[in-house]
Amino acid sequence: MKKPIYNAVLAAGYIAILVSAASWANSIPHSPQDNIFMPMAMLSLLTLSVAVMAFLFFYQPVILLIEGKRAEALRLFLSTVGIFALFVAAFLAISVALIP
Repeated sequence: MKKPIYNAVLAAGYIAILVSAASWANSIPHSPQDNIFMPMAMLSLLTLSVAVMAFLFFYQPVILLIEGKRAEALRLFLSTVGIFALFVAAFLAISVALIP
């Protein structure tokens, strides 16, 4: 899987799933309580997200670097970041368009 579009789509999809789950969880009526578990859960989610994004953005380019294919590794990484930047721009444009 050396196609940057796949990595960028998976990263954007992962973010969409997390935001959808957080939005859904926020809509559930509950009484807020101070406890240690929410900060633990948020730090764990941050750690998981960093690991997932590192895998999606860096794993294949690092393998290519190890194989001595520096130019291909750089092209793959920059293409993935560029395509993901288009998703970020689309998310921003949609969110601005939806502001009342």
